[in-house]
Amino acid sequence: MDTRFLGIAELAEAPSVAVVVDVMRAFTVAPWAFARGAEKIVLAESLDDALALKAHHPEWLALKDGPPAPGFDLVNSPGLLRSADLGGRTVVQKTTAGTVGALAVRDAALVLCAGFVVAEATARLLRARACDSVTFVVTGEDGHAEEDRACARYIAGRATGAGTDAAEYLRRAGGSRAAAELAEGVRQGAHPDDVALCLELDRFPFAVVATWEDSLMVLRPHPVPAPADGASVRALPGG
Repeated sequence: MDTRFLGIAELAEAPSVAVVVDVMRAFTVAPWAFARGAEKIVLAESLDDALALKAHHPEWLALKDGPPAPGFDLVNSPGLLRSADLGGRTVVQKTTAGTVGALAVRDAALVLCAGFVVAEATARLLRARACDSVTFVVTGEDGHAEEDRACARYIAGRATGAGTDAAEYLRRAGGSRAAAELAEGVRQGAHPDDVALCLELDRFPFAVVATWEDSLMVLRPHPVPAPADGASVRALPGG
């Protein structure tokens, strides 16, 4: 498998297969939303677009980075989201980096959105699809976010069948600037457990697939069966 690791600004053309990585926190939050019952997640281009989508679909819930704001129902925090009841709901998500990265590769044949919580399921799906070339989009800090780079490298290693040990990659992510800012309360709209939840390896048994539906980029969970060797991925809450 040929792999590339690019920041959003480095994407000169749409890759055939893209894995968009945002560990802290967009693509930790998205799997948590599905675990809490969300049917789908719609990615918005801007905050105004997110509010416009909600105005057109009043039953949808809007989610953003930072502190709570008028018109938005949720914030981009796994610690705050994990107690929400999202059964059957559609969530509109707009974040600083993750959603931007996913929308930047909307024309790819396969787009996966990932963090550590869905790392193994993402790698298994790449293996199942026999992907020859994969572009990992490192969304944070203009492509330099240590937590996103570590997660991307880990998934790439697992996707090629290597016996990759997660410990060093999780250590790098835990020592990242984003982790420090969350732990120190620099970032608003956060929960004290956010860092730990973002570093919870293989929490969910599904990959997150993005597809273009009715002029919108939509995320849905894609269950990936466990391999015959019994490698473990935790089940959904209540499942």
